Amino acid sequence: MVGELSAVRVLDLSDSIAGAYCSKLLGDAGAAVVVAESPGGSDLRRWSCAGPGSVDTGALFSYLHSGHRAVVADPVVASRLARAADVVITDLGRPAGARFGPTDLAAADAALVVASITPYGLAGPYAGRPGSELTVQADSGALAIRGHVSRPPVQAGGQSTEWLAGAYAAVGAVAALRRRDRDGTGGVVDVSWAEVASLSCTLFADLSDSIGGRADVSGRPARAFETPSIEPTRDGYVGFNTNTAQQFADFLVLIGRPELADEDPAWSNLGTRIQRWDEWNGIVHAWTEAHTTAEIVETAASLRIPVAPVTDAEGVLEVEQFVARAVFQPHSSGRYRYPRRPWRIDGEEPPPAGPVPAAGGSPPEWPPRSRPAGRGLAAEAAPWPCAGLTVVDLTTWWAGPAASGLLAALGAEVVHIESTSHPDGMRMTGGVFAPREAWWELSAFFLSVNVNKADLTLDLTRPEGREVLLDLVAGADVVMENFSPRVIERFDLGWDVIHAVNPRAVMVRMPAFGLDGPWRDRPGFAQTMEQVAGLAWMTGHPDDQPRIQRGPCDPNAGMHAALATLLAVHRRDRTGTGCFVEVPMVEAALAIAAEPVLEWTAYSRRLGRTGNRSPRACPQGVYPCAGEEKWLALSVLDDFQWSALVTALGEPVWAKDPDLATWSGRRARQDEVDAGLAAWALGRPLEEAVSALVAHGVPAAPARDPRRASEHPQFQARRYYETVDHPAAGRHATPTQPFRLSGIEGWVRRPAPLLGEDNSAVLARLGRSPEEAARLEAAGVIGTRPKGL
Repeated sequence: MVGELSAVRVLDLSDSIAGAYCSKLLGDAGAAVVVAESPGGSDLRRWSCAGPGSVDTGALFSYLHSGHRAVVADPVVASRLARAADVVITDLGRPAGARFGPTDLAAADAALVVASITPYGLAGPYAGRPGSELTVQADSGALAIRGHVSRPPVQAGGQSTEWLAGAYAAVGAVAALRRRDRDGTGGVVDVSWAEVASLSCTLFADLSDSIGGRADVSGRPARAFETPSIEPTRDGYVGFNTNTAQQFADFLVLIGRPELADEDPAWSNLGTRIQRWDEWNGIVHAWTEAHTTAEIVETAASLRIPVAPVTDAEGVLEVEQFVARAVFQPHSSGRYRYPRRPWRIDGEEPPPAGPVPAAGGSPPEWPPRSRPAGRGLAAEAAPWPCAGLTVVDLTTWWAGPAASGLLAALGAEVVHIESTSHPDGMRMTGGVFAPREAWWELSAFFLSVNVNKADLTLDLTRPEGREVLLDLVAGADVVMENFSPRVIERFDLGWDVIHAVNPRAVMVRMPAFGLDGPWRDRPGFAQTMEQVAGLAWMTGHPDDQPRIQRGPCDPNAGMHAALATLLAVHRRDRTGTGCFVEVPMVEAALAIAAEPVLEWTAYSRRLGRTGNRSPRACPQGVYPCAGEEKWLALSVLDDFQWSALVTALGEPVWAKDPDLATWSGRRARQDEVDAGLAAWALGRPLEEAVSALVAHGVPAAPARDPRRASEHPQFQARRYYETVDHPAAGRHATPTQPFRLSGIEGWVRRPAPLLGEDNSAVLARLGRSPEEAARLEAAGVIGTRPKGL
């Protein structure tokens, strides 16, 4: 099997999870990857959760760089490899001397693609500011949204946003390569880690607040949670998700209390359940604690309630679906088990992981590439890499529309398919604004994820609707869907049908759990993935139960699907024949939740909830400052930053203890260090504290209110939020994509579509007359208003 990127050369100059995961994804697609390390091996190579330098070559490095080649990052060698590479990955921003600065590399070689991953991006007032997983979550609004108001806000565990930043970089790099193949011009993919955190973990709170009228939120906590969610059982925890009214009604049936909906309809409202938290938990836990997790999962699944066991690293290896699909593979070294690549093209099994590169190997003899001169971005060619592609988008909710939405942002023509009887589920979350006129057009999620798309409503249960869809498929490059497998098959729209109608089309299916296995037909959402993949197990205060992360698994699934789509289109372009792609949502989650499994199988080390601490930083925490809900997030990633922190604190006596000058010494006395930091922060103005720390090079940030994220000066400078004028919702700052791409000034070309807004235009393009369109509307095959409303 030849990978789609087998002709691509990648030079990885990074030393972070994000950079390494980007290079892993490119390598998994067949690219030749060379990682440049410091003499003796990079910090990432020597990492395990026992601490920095605790191993010679750790399981995490092995997982991320198996099959790659390692060389010493000698400037002369690195410069030669950069001149011969197609992609260079860097997380350094603009280092001293600028020899390997992303913009300098791109300026020296117009055909080179440079994937840069930094805490805040390469330009703007925060460019160059240090950051950590905790501080970028805080600064982006992704921290203050999570947790109960009785406790400090808590981070999403497992370094999730850093892994996701690597996935965005990989998609951006492959898109840039597609443009280079067309126009001869590469450019910089400038990923902002903070924007990734904001997009994936704030639940579009800023846009929702703007649509709601911008009520005064000063002093009012932004934090929220879902219930039912993770609940205690007789032998552990079980995770539920009730995104729809039907799922909540079915949940009441599950716990033997269906009468609650009639006795007190207010229980159907999440706000009521939160306000009456103790009463509600008493009702739920009386049932869940009387049953085992396995019993609950089996019964809830039979009612089609999204449900999963809440697993740790040991438990996730035993989940029957993952065992049946052989998701976890033994590494050839015999040291550990790892999750396989989360996509398949034409049913091909991913290749096994290659050997782990030894430190300081000899560099490959890459001759300089002979590249086309290229017309450049000033030429007639559109700067969007996916210009000319047509996508039929049958996806719903967030993960699928995020994948098709990225393709739309990159220039593809995307037609989003809904029906008036079953509109996109995410569209219907606009019901929080009922009884406002056309409330189904006001969902912040839908308005952000579906910009640049056209919208066509079709009743696919009717022969006329299915016929129109197949006419659309006949001229498409890509067909995407993310229903439970039984749904698309009930419509008789499987791969055999799509391929027969259009042999050049790529079909992408994004089932929750895969197209085979005992969980094949179970529904699943982001919350379900967090629960079963081990990410929830890593999230929460150490003395509390596991908590869901609330978001990142949706865009994570979307980015892996977008990457697989671009790779499949590349294969199609080369062979002339379309192909079939499977990207299970849960396997994308397992790919970024790999570290606990690696630590367990390699070292028998069980990772769990640490609140706002991290094995990667010491100290690290969230500390109250003067005022209500004023939280300081702070990380110290190495001994140099500790020295800088001591200076920023005014060199207090307790901090000058020589035992604290080392990571191991600080880790042994974390409680004592935390107490000193808390005392320093208490009563101090938050912005003053952040400024003092950042001025000394210490990663620090305020826990920003996600409802005001669009006011962040860095987000404004980078135009991460763009002002979009929507015909129903009005004019609002709307989050876009968390990276910039050379030659593209903005991502939004049209607002998210109204329901059925493009019915007439799409039908006319298919050769259907206005009279036929009117007949289809009269028959209820198409429409512009949800049925029953």
